[in-house]
Amino acid sequence: MRGGRGALRTLAAHALPPILASVLMAALAPAASAQDWDCTRADDLPQQGMNYCAHLDYQAADAELNAVWKEVYAAIRARDGEMSADMRGWPQALLSAQRAWIDYRDGQCAAEGFAFRGGTMEPLIVSGCKAEMTRKRTAELQALIETY
Repeated sequence: MRGGRGALRTLAAHALPPILASVLMAALAPAASAQDWDCTRADDLPQQGMNYCAHLDYQAADAELNAVWKEVYAAIRARDGEMSADMRGWPQALLSAQRAWIDYRDGQCAAEGFAFRGGTMEPLIVSGCKAEMTRKRTAELQALIETY
């Protein structure tokens, strides 16, 4: 074998840095371009941009749900504490319902995404479903505390 280990080292020293740089640039490119996407104009975005914006929409809906949850749960705990011992349990019932709802939402949205399984639209469909269902749940929780 001509060149031996020295040639292999030379090849590695010259070929690997550009390859690693290319891989790193490719990995970072979507993150950099994602900051430039205008989610108010989602119709003008490529699929990756629409997926990104749908995910941001879901994250915003989830943050709102979590804020409302904290308020509702605190209010219900306070009201539960005012009840006689044999009538208590509202916070536990609500927590159980919320956990079941999260499982339902995630499963339902995964099922809706199956129509586009493996395609570029799947994340858009799943995130959109989660955002919509999360907003509805937020409204349900707000109504619950307003009713009682």
